[in-house]
Amino acid sequence: MSALPRAFAFLAACLTLLAGYTWLTLSWSYSTGERAGYVQKFSHKGWLCKTWEGELAMVAMPGTLSEKFAFSVRDETVAAKMNASMGQRVALVYEQHVGVPTSCFGDTSYFITDVKLVEAPASLPAAPTTPPTTPPAAAPPVAAPSSSVY
Repeated sequence: MSALPRAFAFLAACLTLLAGYTWLTLSWSYSTGERAGYVQKFSHKGWLCKTWEGELAMVAMPGTLSEKFAFSVRDETVAAKMNASMGQRVALVYEQHVGVPTSCFGDTSYFITDVKLVEAPASLPAAPTTPPTTPPAAAPPVAAPSSSVY
């Protein structure tokens, strides 16, 4: 066997292993979950491999700093759903894929699989609108019996 067919066989084996590894990392998820917040950035970017990338601002308690959650979207229908829900509170369902060999599938390891709208938290009950009742008018003072001596 000459050197050229061996080189092609080695190259084909390497490409097959790389394709198998890529398929495995994209089909097997390390973790799954949901994160809720407001999508503050979502864009379609890349030179050769265009991917949808975004950031979710998660606020734990009012008045605290928000934590950012960077994510990628591979599905065009999920990206359209994401664009339709901009500015609203959402819950993002994600799968984490560790070890993806290239950024052509996304810049992050968190891939969004669904977007759910979350209703705003219930506000405190409103104060009653009826005016306060006025106390009943006081009865006129009763005259004390006079103490007259006979």
